[in-house]
Amino acid sequence: MSVLAIAHRAGNSLTGLHEANALGVDVIECDIHRHRDRLEVRHLKTAGPLPFLWDRWELVPASAPRLGLHELLEADRHGTTFMLDLKGIGAGVGTAVVRLLADRSRAQPVLVCGRNWSAVTAVAELDQVRPVLSARKPRELTALWKRVGTGGFHGASVHCTLLDRNVVERLRSHVELVMTWPVNDLSLLDRMVDIGVNGIISDEPSVLAELIRRQRA
Repeated sequence: MSVLAIAHRAGNSLTGLHEANALGVDVIECDIHRHRDRLEVRHLKTAGPLPFLWDRWELVPASAPRLGLHELLEADRHGTTFMLDLKGIGAGVGTAVVRLLADRSRAQPVLVCGRNWSAVTAVAELDQVRPVLSARKPRELTALWKRVGTGGFHGASVHCTLLDRNVVERLRSHVELVMTWPVNDLSLLDRMVDIGVNGIISDEPSVLAELIRRQRA
């Protein structure tokens, strides 16, 4: 398998979707939240009763338009392979994704990932889904070994600070795809590819473009 170019959060807007497809990436990632029985595509989080969405230094009014997952899928004209990063707590978002995907016919498989493992497991029942477990912290990586060892998972997505050659080799003995993020400069790209990672998640078009160039060389 060649190293996949994965556009981080590019699916969180229709503009990002079109730009990533124009670049020629392999996979477009988007963040999926379940809010009032609706699947929304956004990285911003709700603030309970407060009338805004937030993430670190960003605030937007809660009344601002929110992209729905069904709208994103309907807007796709390129046979995109999406990676749905399931947010929140519990299996609810996963169950809602199952209902939506079961009603849609897609030729392309859908990667479903997240640190919310119960939600990922809920979606793994669908034939078109490739389940991926994510780990951001050392304790999550420790727990991940036991889960991937049981089989049934397509991949693992692990923060770049947790990876070395031995970790990647061990992961690839259990899963087909080992992804990492955030890879936003070329030196880190080289290091991650060198230790055996076969999926690069990046916010930077220049990094994705270089990876695509290497695929075609």
